[in-house]
Amino acid sequence: MRRRTVAVSALLAAAALAPAAVPAVAATPAARGADRAGLQRALDGVVAEGVPGAIAEVRDEGGVWRGSSGVADLAAGRRAQAGDRFRAGSVTKSFVATVVLQLVAEGEVGLDDPIGRHLPGLVPDGSNGAPVTVRQLLDHTSGLPNYTDVLLRKPDPIRAAQHSHHTPRELVDMAVKEPRAFNPGEPGKWAYSNTNYVVLAMLIEKSTGHTLPQEIDRRIVRPLHLTGTSVPSSSHVPGRHLNGYERLPGETATTDFTDFSPTAFWGPGNIVSTTADLNRFYRALSGGKLLPSRLWREMNTLHDTDRGESRKYGLGMESNSGYCPGEKPVWGHTGSVPGYNTFSFTTADGRRQITLALNMDTFKGPKADAAALKVLSTALCRK
Repeated sequence: MRRRTVAVSALLAAAALAPAAVPAVAATPAARGADRAGLQRALDGVVAEGVPGAIAEVRDEGGVWRGSSGVADLAAGRRAQAGDRFRAGSVTKSFVATVVLQLVAEGEVGLDDPIGRHLPGLVPDGSNGAPVTVRQLLDHTSGLPNYTDVLLRKPDPIRAAQHSHHTPRELVDMAVKEPRAFNPGEPGKWAYSNTNYVVLAMLIEKSTGHTLPQEIDRRIVRPLHLTGTSVPSSSHVPGRHLNGYERLPGETATTDFTDFSPTAFWGPGNIVSTTADLNRFYRALSGGKLLPSRLWREMNTLHDTDRGESRKYGLGMESNSGYCPGEKPVWGHTGSVPGYNTFSFTTADGRRQITLALNMDTFKGPKADAAALKVLSTALCRK
C-alpha cells in the first residue's frame, strides 16, 4: 500500500513552505472559485483514461462543488456519485496521527518517548543503540522496514493480501526481520513505512485500553459528524460505495478488489470515508477543532523525503509543491490501496480544498495519473 503520486508531479519543484493553520473561508455569491465546467471535464478525462469511476468534492471561494464521472460498479453499471464511500488508504495516517497527538496533548504519550516505554520489546533499537521514538514513527524517520514490501514479494501478492489475516504483531514482526535501511533519526534519512503506523495504532490501543476503531470514532468521527467514515472490522465496504478495481499485469479482465481483508492495512490504511467527510476532517484539523495550535504546528513541521523536492512530510501529513507550480505547497495526504486512489488537499491559505477518489490505483497507468493531476490543479491552483 505504498502511496503513489501523480507521475508528473515528481518532476515539478518549487519552494516548499509549511501550510498555514487557516480555516476555509466562507464563500460569497460574488466570489470566484475553480472553473466548474473545467472540473467536470477533468473528472471525465480520468475516466477516459480507463479508470472506472471518479468522484470529487471541491470547496473554495465560489462555494461547494460535487462531481462524479463513470461507474461505481462495472457489473451492475451503477453510476458513481459524489457521496459514495471508498477506501481512503493512507489518508488513514492523518487520522491515526491526530489521535496520537491528542494523547500527547493529554500527557499520556510524549512525542520523543522511546516507543519501548509503551510497547516493550516490539521493535528493536538501531544498530547504534538509538531507540525508535513516537515522533520518528509519525514522520517516517524510524528506519523500520515496510511490511507491505514483504507482502509484495509473495506470489500473486494483491490477491494473497486480499484474503489474508494478520495480527498487528505479525505485521510488525514481518517487517523487523528485514534489513534496516538506516538507524532511528539518522540525519538526512527518510523512508515511508506502513509499519510505523501499525506500531502507532498499537500505541493508541495500549494507551487508551480501547480499539483503534473505537478511538477514531470517539475522538474524530462522532465529534465532527462524519457520517460516512468508519474503520470496518469486516472485509466489506459499508453503505453505497465505489467498487475498487485493478487490471493486473498479464490479465485482460478487470478484477474487483472491493472486499479486502481488514487486517492487511490495519493502522496505515484501513479507513472508509467520503469526499465530504475528508474535507470536513482536514478543515477541522486546520481550524483548531482537533488539536492545540502547538501540536498542529508539530504536525506541519515538514521534512524532505525520498520522493523528490516537491513532496515533504510532517507528522501524518504531507505537502506537495508540484500540483500548483509557483504557488505555495498544498497540504493533506494521498491514499492508495488495491482498487482505490485518494487525494485530499487544501491550499496553504485554506481557501481551496479538494478530495478526489478513484476506483482504480496501482495499474491505472501514467495517462490516468496525469488526468488526476489535472483535476487537482483545476481545483487548487490560481494560475
